[in-house]
Amino acid sequence: MEPNNVGKQVLQKEAAAILETAERLTDAFGSVANLLAKHSGKIITCGVGKSGFIARKVAATFTSIGKPSVFLHATEALHGDLGVCSQGDPIIFFSRSGSTGELLAVVPILRQFNAKLIAIVGNTSSALAKRCDYALESFVDEEADPLAILPTTSAITALALGDALASAIICLTKFRKEDFLRFHPGGQLGRNLLLKVSNVMHHFPNLPHVPPDASVRIVLLAMTENPLGACCIVGEENNLLGIITDGDIRRLIQRTENLQGFSAQDIACHIPRKILPSATLGDAIAIMEMGPSQVGVLPVVDECNHLLGLLRLHDAYGHGTNAHV
Repeated sequence: MEPNNVGKQVLQKEAAAILETAERLTDAFGSVANLLAKHSGKIITCGVGKSGFIARKVAATFTSIGKPSVFLHATEALHGDLGVCSQGDPIIFFSRSGSTGELLAVVPILRQFNAKLIAIVGNTSSALAKRCDYALESFVDEEADPLAILPTTSAITALALGDALASAIICLTKFRKEDFLRFHPGGQLGRNLLLKVSNVMHHFPNLPHVPPDASVRIVLLAMTENPLGACCIVGEENNLLGIITDGDIRRLIQRTENLQGFSAQDIACHIPRKILPSATLGDAIAIMEMGPSQVGVLPVVDECNHLLGLLRLHDAYGHGTNAHV
């Protein structure tokens, strides 16, 4: 079978499994979400093997939304790692079969912490599910790989349930983007929330701009003098009339050898995407990347459409040196 067909089948099987998991959701999900949202201490996730990796990821997700969480390896729990557990910390077990020996062995020991035990498990009739206070079903008919033995579909459904719990917690705790920023100030996610367009944009008039009647030669000179990937067309009061990108120039040259008869307004996009300087970088990136055609530059204007600056996708992703806070 062709690799593309294999890939498509795997993705389709995994997607179908997640949809089926959604249909199987019971009131236990809401009870678990409320329990986790109200708990003021840590949340413990526990698993072994591939389920352990899923448990680690879910713990990291909970932590990023203000719910401190720790992964506990079931085997290491018996050799000192129980020290991460505090009285009353809820514990979430991840297991496809629900019969994993290491998990079953640690259940009675964790009970001494007066913890509510939760199983995200493929078999709600399993020994693990029966020994927990709540069981969320992540049952799958078969794994998605050609051999039907790798933890593919079972892993993705368990992960999806973890993400669903995190999302429910966000709603129950009224967690906001501003709250997320407190826990994640670094990286692109932090930039998207923390920085405004005005922090990163190239400011007018230090950017390529020409009047609408400028010749193509003048446009090219402006874009060469200050190479930002585009040239803005401005009116008498610096109101934005359009934008010309490097791509527009290349397409014009492909169409004709005689550039003498063209002016800036002839080749400009007169209804460009644009943004206010007070918008976040996340908003700007969404505008630049929306739809089938991504744009690499975005004019920045005020409420009256006066040109204030130019933002490049390159700068929004932190590859430039123009950012200042």
